[in-house]
Amino acid sequence: MSLDTWTPDALSSETCSIEHNVWRLVETQSKNSTMKLVDTLDEQSLLEQLLEDTKPPIPEECSELHYLLFTPFRYDPGKPTAVSRFRYEGQKEGVFYSALEVDTAVAEMTFYRMLFFSESPQTILPDNACQFTAFTVPIKTSHALDLTTAPLSDDRDLWTNKTNYEPCLQLSANARMADIDCIISQSARDPEKGKNASILRCRVFASTSPERTKDQTWNIFLKPDRAEAIREFPGKIIEFLSSSFEDNRLSSYPSNKGICT
Repeated sequence: MSLDTWTPDALSSETCSIEHNVWRLVETQSKNSTMKLVDTLDEQSLLEQLLEDTKPPIPEECSELHYLLFTPFRYDPGKPTAVSRFRYEGQKEGVFYSALEVDTAVAEMTFYRMLFFSESPQTILPDNACQFTAFTVPIKTSHALDLTTAPLSDDRDLWTNKTNYEPCLQLSANARMADIDCIISQSARDPEKGKNASILRCRVFASTSPERTKDQTWNIFLKPDRAEAIREFPGKIIEFLSSSFEDNRLSSYPSNKGICT
């Protein structure tokens, strides 16, 4: 079908319901890092508040949410972000990118770690792992689009293009006009073809806080031609060959490991 077919009215007729837990990875951080810069808890609290005051305001509809949930929605055109699959550069409205399964979220994060070093070929691969925390949160809405089911799946090649996001961006813009909350799509990064959930509105969250943030710690090790994502408990190892992502941009991914200093 033609992309022009998917007008706001056409998308409205394709809405469906979804109730699911979604997953997202964030780099492991702690407020303890600011404690290194101060001497007392009171000073740390003041420093945290000063840092918070420099950030854009939280959108009103997201104000009751945990920071892990509202952060993707808080940055406005005054602080442009790079274009992503369902968000134009500098677009005011945010998108919370997540996956229906944790393995898909891990694959997405691993791809972008490898892409960074592929696009910076002179940067030495780190010897140590980068640690991430996977968290999950329930979503529920009757205003979702599922690009993996017909008739929207007829245009799967448009929605999963590795580098051309324009069809997805146009779809997202029309979806917002059709009052869509969430877009389910096949991951363009996961070699196992898992599904992503791109959340357009905070109202889709069925909980104000993540349900799990500590029992899903993943260490991503970058190695020549591949990466290993390791979860300590419950134990699991996922190996990703750079070629398994089927993305030409990874052709420059380092084949010889350097040594970090």
